[in-house]
Amino acid sequence: MNYKLYKFQFNGSVHFGKQNLDEGESSCCADTIFSALCQEAVRMGEDTLEYFCACVREEKLLLSDAFPYMENTYFVPKPMKRLELQRDNSDSIIKKAYKKLKYIPVDLLETYLQGKFDVMNAHDFHLFGHFEMKTAAAVRGETETVPYRIGSYYYNPGNGLYLIVGYQDEKLLELAEELLERLSYSGIGGKRASGFGRFQLILGKMPSGLCRRLERTGENYMTLSVSLPREEELETALAGAEYLLLKRSGFVASERYAPEQMRKKDLYVFQAGSCFPEKFHGDIYDVSDTCGRHPVYRYAKPMWMEVQAYE
Repeated sequence: MNYKLYKFQFNGSVHFGKQNLDEGESSCCADTIFSALCQEAVRMGEDTLEYFCACVREEKLLLSDAFPYMENTYFVPKPMKRLELQRDNSDSIIKKAYKKLKYIPVDLLETYLQGKFDVMNAHDFHLFGHFEMKTAAAVRGETETVPYRIGSYYYNPGNGLYLIVGYQDEKLLELAEELLERLSYSGIGGKRASGFGRFQLILGKMPSGLCRRLERTGENYMTLSVSLPREEELETALAGAEYLLLKRSGFVASERYAPEQMRKKDLYVFQAGSCFPEKFHGDIYDVSDTCGRHPVYRYAKPMWMEVQAYE
């Protein structure tokens, strides 16, 4: 597998939803990106969509979650594995700091895995960007307007999100790049019709340490994307695993699916950063309702990174 890194430099605000419209996140999961790319593939033709989904299902093309970058520093999720700390970990302040930590700079990942990470001087993510609440009005009928609030996130200059694409050959990379370029104009996340989520796509330089860990085998692996084992893989995957579950839901974006907007079936997946002694394949799962006109797929295939500490 080959890997490329792409930076999303956003032109304005984004809305990556939680449960409510007035809430939001500063990053997004691989299933959100996959769904958006499927919509772009549909615009290119049904054959393109079928080819894209088949390549993903067969692991010829893989996606990571979209993670933060600040200037030239890339971050990955904090690995969900127990560490032997090389400093006094009895201090409650240090314990709380480790618990709150969400991301590790790629160039300090080895330090973190060795238990030597200086958590008290970790990057200040208040400098990453800021939330704002926007008020909009929904028109009902001819005269009645109903105000509502949208949670919006703005990235500070030089900051944004990055995506890792795994691919088997240049033809697949060209397809992924074309879909991402199209997506940059239409936007990602919610409220795209209002101009949210548009970005400039920039090819970034893959950090050498990250590339090595993506290619290396070892005794423990972390997934860089939301993922869910197939039923026959589940028992083996859970043995010795350390993970968090994430509920994924939302509405079907396709206008052809049903006369009115419908919800997708809920799916619980492993959060990026979950760690496993054994790899699994996962799948893309159909989360459509029985009344829909076509399948609706949710991405749940892992992109594996080795997370063993080395002296």
